[in-house]
Amino acid sequence: MAELREPGPHIVDVLRMADATGRPAVQPRCGVGGHREMLRLLEELSTTGADVLTVTIDSHTRLRQYATAQRLLCDSPGDLNGYPLVAHGWRRGRELRARVPHPLQVRHGSPDARDLFAIALASGITSFEGGGIDYNLPYSKDIPLRTTLGSWRRIDAVCGVLAKDGVLVDRELFGTLSAVLMPPSISLAITLLEAAAAAREGVRCVSPAYPQSGEMHQDIAALRAIRVLGQRYLGPDIEVFPVLHEFMGPFPRTPQYANFLIMYGGLTARLGRASKVVSKTAKEGYGIPDAAANTEGILNTILGTSDLLDFVRVDEDRIAEEESWILQEVGELVEPLFSAEDLLGGVVEAFQTGRLDIPFSASVHAHSDVVPARDRGGAVRYADPGALPFSSATRSRHARQLSARAGAANRTTSLIERITRDINYFLDKERTVLPAIDERPLP
Repeated sequence: MAELREPGPHIVDVLRMADATGRPAVQPRCGVGGHREMLRLLEELSTTGADVLTVTIDSHTRLRQYATAQRLLCDSPGDLNGYPLVAHGWRRGRELRARVPHPLQVRHGSPDARDLFAIALASGITSFEGGGIDYNLPYSKDIPLRTTLGSWRRIDAVCGVLAKDGVLVDRELFGTLSAVLMPPSISLAITLLEAAAAAREGVRCVSPAYPQSGEMHQDIAALRAIRVLGQRYLGPDIEVFPVLHEFMGPFPRTPQYANFLIMYGGLTARLGRASKVVSKTAKEGYGIPDAAANTEGILNTILGTSDLLDFVRVDEDRIAEEESWILQEVGELVEPLFSAEDLLGGVVEAFQTGRLDIPFSASVHAHSDVVPARDRGGAVRYADPGALPFSSATRSRHARQLSARAGAANRTTSLIERITRDINYFLDKERTVLPAIDERPLP
């Protein structure tokens, strides 16, 4: 088992150090098809101040289309939108790990990642993202939840065996889901259920990830709630490391405003006491980020997480109130399932009835009846909670929060127009701050 230990700092050590210092670890996304190109990219990013690096997997490998990935790797690796780790094999995976002084994480989006997980482990990579809900419903059209939950249960069972031998695999859970206008309580409920399922298989290290909505008080409250939920529902033996994904909606078009948003994400992660923040780049709005763009994004995120911004003050009473409501909402979603004997079966049934749901899902196995909307301050609320089992107090609060925003403009616009406006939140902010933006050509 010792061979699975990473050279240099272990991922868990990095996350523990982040918690001890109060500065979140910073991680970029990166992945290209060719092996030499991937080595060069990782080596370049290893000098930027990032704490964790990424091996982002290509879409063919994610879907277990290994022959297609192998053919493209041989004929035109530049056409791959990530690194085909299965096609490259574990020896090349170990070379990636050995060439940089930082731990690596595999990010992918695969509903069935058993083969990929095996190659990642053999490569010495012990941070693996995904779960049976979060890597199914946002990405796949018609894969039954029972199938993906079963596949990920096997992955978690291997992690449990390794944990008994002292090898901790960090299991990051993709709470960003469909990524835009995600109500915090849905994100946290899904990752909590996946974390609980993993813990029952022996996993001892989980990193629930939350997507930045853009309203700082709500985002800080959601991040702080993750640790409370871990203590409340997972128990003291499970290490819980909150992760923030910087804003994943439509990104500003000007480098200046994009870089501001990136720094804002770093600051939100620090104030929310996140263990890690996954950075974005100024090219998100119009192209594929290269090493230079990733470097700039990392540095802007680091600025946001630094103590240079310790003078920033937020309304702690407002955050505490928001956190209290988030904890109540998550409890209303998950507690009926935790009381059931069969947790995974209960999750499947809950999605069938709509008692669990996510907005804007690609899957026929989610109702997508939940309609989110921003309130006057920009926080994401439930305009329509669908069949989610919320109390009357929870439903009334969301109605009140949204009624304060309602007015003539809302009465004359369609629901689609309002949702689109809320999704384009930072594009509208950009036009307000930089009014000449509409006159500028895209970079």
